[in-house]
Amino acid sequence: EATTSGALKGVLLQRARHVVSENQRTEDTADALEKGDWALVGKLMNLSHESMRNDYEVSCKEIDFLVDLAQKFEGVYGSRLTGGGFGGCTVTLVDEGSAEKLQNHLKEAYEKHTGMTCNCFVTSPANGACLITL
Repeated sequence: EATTSGALKGVLLQRARHVVSENQRTEDTADALEKGDWALVGKLMNLSHESMRNDYEVSCKEIDFLVDLAQKFEGVYGSRLTGGGFGGCTVTLVDEGSAEKLQNHLKEAYEKHTGMTCNCFVTSPANGACLITL
């Protein structure tokens, strides 16, 4: 409502648009994960990165380069900045059979482009924080 009423402008509008749209993407991603809809999860990851880069302005050229490389790689559903922003890490949803090739591609292209090394590793999803009985 604030985005269409004109109550917010400029940077405040950008930040609010990111927060509101990211909240919706989070809910939509949770639903897509439950359904195993990896294509939708990937699309939402890509939209999230675009919003963090353009509206929240917490990405950087090195991260954008890695995300772009990953998003164009066969077997990748989506890729985005993760963590606090301003550099750091990306997270990429990729078919298991393409993961090793993607890592090699990212390392080689990133070093050629920046002169720096790129560390990659494969992770698997797990339950988040929860209470346990001791």
